Amino acid sequence: MPYPTALINVMSGAAEKAARPLRRDFGEIENLQVSLKGPDNFVTSADLRTQEILHRELARARPGYGFLMEEGLEEAGDGEHRWIVDPVDGTLNFLRGIPHFAISIALERAGAIVGAFVLDPIKHEAYWAEKGRGAYVNDRRLRITPRTTLEGAVVALGLPHRSRGAHDLHLSRQRRIMRKVAGLRRFGAAALDLCYVASGRVDGYWETGLNPWDIAGGMLCVTEAGGSVVGLRKNTCPLITGEVIAGTPDVAIALQDCLMEADPHA
Repeated sequence: MPYPTALINVMSGAAEKAARPLRRDFGEIENLQVSLKGPDNFVTSADLRTQEILHRELARARPGYGFLMEEGLEEAGDGEHRWIVDPVDGTLNFLRGIPHFAISIALERAGAIVGAFVLDPIKHEAYWAEKGRGAYVNDRRLRITPRTTLEGAVVALGLPHRSRGAHDLHLSRQRRIMRKVAGLRRFGAAALDLCYVASGRVDGYWETGLNPWDIAGGMLCVTEAGGSVVGLRKNTCPLITGEVIAGTPDVAIALQDCLMEADPHA
């Protein structure tokens, strides 16, 4: 295993520092201040504090880099480098005491994601990747499954928020996939869904209505583990559209074809 580079160490250090109070908060949910951002989105004092720690630590380590962070923080920086950060991916799980959420950090350089660190602070699993150097969880190299067809596959998915509509279309897509795979799983944290593809825990994943900070880190982990990340529609970029499919190269294309068949506007 190659040793983590300076970039990975910067992301790891920031994430681990932010994770310590987050773990304490997870055990004291009833004491958190909770606000409603929209019909389906919550923000807690833990989200905001985690974001503050990550911003401070990353800015200190790499002065001049820009930021795109979930809780409304955006800075242009040098125009070449940008941190894309989700302080708590899976906030609803966190709020309900479900131990499945993550801190996700990605570095974008000249429009390409070149580094990623996704930390599951409860399970103590740190997924990390750097472009051209592979993907890892803790000290173990990640490899996608060898599956080549949807038959027998286990696929993760996200559910659309009620405020974003398209429920009938989602159900049509889900029915088509259910007929072809061994099982569907809904975990509630997009960054970890992608990391589970990279680690071979699931064979594929799809979701819509996402933001760049939800998926930037996990996407690099998938591709560096030998998988594919594509849009729901041909020749589209998930970071722009918010629609993502990931899996083994064959499974990703099979999912894309199957999902497009369910969409009359595809």
